[in-house]
Amino acid sequence: MSEQPVLAETIPAVREAVARTRARGLSIGLVPTLGALHEGHLSLIRAARRDCDFVVVSIFVNPTQFGPSEDFREYPRQLDQDLKRCGDEGVDLVFAPSEQEMYPKGFCTFVEVQGLQRHLCGPFRPGHFRGVATVVLKLFNIVTPDVAYFGQKDAQQARIVRQLVRDVDLTLRIEVCSTVRERDGLALSSRNQYLSAAQRQRALCLCRALQAARRMVEGGERDADRVRQTMRQIVESEGLAELDYAALVDPDTLEEVRQIDRPVLAAVAARIDKARLIDNLMIVPF
Repeated sequence: MSEQPVLAETIPAVREAVARTRARGLSIGLVPTLGALHEGHLSLIRAARRDCDFVVVSIFVNPTQFGPSEDFREYPRQLDQDLKRCGDEGVDLVFAPSEQEMYPKGFCTFVEVQGLQRHLCGPFRPGHFRGVATVVLKLFNIVTPDVAYFGQKDAQQARIVRQLVRDVDLTLRIEVCSTVRERDGLALSSRNQYLSAAQRQRALCLCRALQAARRMVEGGERDADRVRQTMRQIVESEGLAELDYAALVDPDTLEEVRQIDRPVLAAVAARIDKARLIDNLMIVPF
């Protein structure tokens, strides 16, 4: 039987546990999550367990990264199940704060990584990455990890977090782990819970679009607009999928490319009913 991780709901409780861990000379890994843990999250936890002596998982549905018309209230919350999964993976500490704990009365400081947030999801989710950067920096300050783990599925988020760490001179390392997929290619996401069986089949258009982009580039296509057009057509041909974007961008700047003469990030986002899904794939043209 797995051992239940320590559950901390306050910042002082986390800092006390971290101080004890540091006093023993142990390294700390952090996996920040919104909860509703799935195999993608568990792969991050396993990477942290492999690399670090003490593993912390944060579970916090962060209100500042949800827009007014987004799914903050509906986002799945299943702490008991998440704690069991963390226990099965050998997590040492779960930090599950309340909204008041993270944003007490009078809170008025936000962090913004400019430039990178203008691309991909940024225009469709105003303020989202400001909320992400703010809560991530708070978590880094609370937990003081040596390494923090993020998923490649959230490539723009991971890029913004790397920039944040560099710009404010934090000393931790950011590890970005591969996207975990179902057998049919669908990227794992907590929002997949919103999908009916029929909607889930439609959601496969995202990974099909990315796979088509990779085939085109590996087959010699170098005109990014042609690849983007193919990606758009694949998603839009799925009648109930509302495309936000189909993009080919520089993985460092996140700016659209015209010619595919270097590695590029193919990225798509679409809404299927109330689920907004994202996916991406690194493509090397050589």
